[in-house]
Amino acid sequence: MDAGDIRALLHAVANGETDVDTAFLMLKQQPFAELGYAKPDLHRSLRQGAAEVIYGAGKSAEQIVGIANALLEGGQKTVLVTRVDAEKARIIAEKLSFLYHEPGHIGRIGAEPEISAPGSIVVATGGTSDLPVAEEAAFTAETLGCRVVRLYDVGVSGLHRLLAHLGVIQSARVIIAIAGMEGALASVIGGLADCPVIAVPTSVGYGASFSGLSALLSMLNSCASGVSVVNIDNGFGAAYQASMIAHISQK
Repeated sequence: MDAGDIRALLHAVANGETDVDTAFLMLKQQPFAELGYAKPDLHRSLRQGAAEVIYGAGKSAEQIVGIANALLEGGQKTVLVTRVDAEKARIIAEKLSFLYHEPGHIGRIGAEPEISAPGSIVVATGGTSDLPVAEEAAFTAETLGCRVVRLYDVGVSGLHRLLAHLGVIQSARVIIAIAGMEGALASVIGGLADCPVIAVPTSVGYGASFSGLSALLSMLNSCASGVSVVNIDNGFGAAYQASMIAHISQK
């Protein structure tokens, strides 16, 4: 049951279409489902504005299906599942309507969401090797109701590639800057844009990049104002934050 369902229920009580005891029982049963191995949060959308997301790594396909079914039965229209490999996706798709996006190892169960946030979120990468993280971010943002513009392989080793898209950068509502190596892309974009920039360090790079730690530290020390940083390879977290920013005016 999402915020819209709760409002509809309250209106039904106010209009005399539903009695108080029935409404109380419906609300009482909603906070979470008990599955033994998981407790799906059925009120996440009501509290945070976005429904619960299933983190697929470490879970079996059967557990993912069970959690998804509980969320759907609780009134959630769309269930996002992150960090899913192709084999798990195949098993899930045998039991549920699962749209799997292999480049980002991510998928969606249920209804395709409508765009609900104004403007656009730009997802930019330093290089093609950053695409798995970028596609996790892009697919997440789209599932959360955002319009996404992909701007790939615009890293600082060829700055003219980024400058060729200056209009896209300067018209964005939020920008997600994804890069490995030395992670300089976030600072460059931060110096060009008048919107929040969310930096995502990736584990792409040679030995001294320390699996993304070098990019993480560079982004944390960015001299550009307005740059915030999420964890290494966390495209999902960046997109979730970007969606929250993009939806602020809708509240």
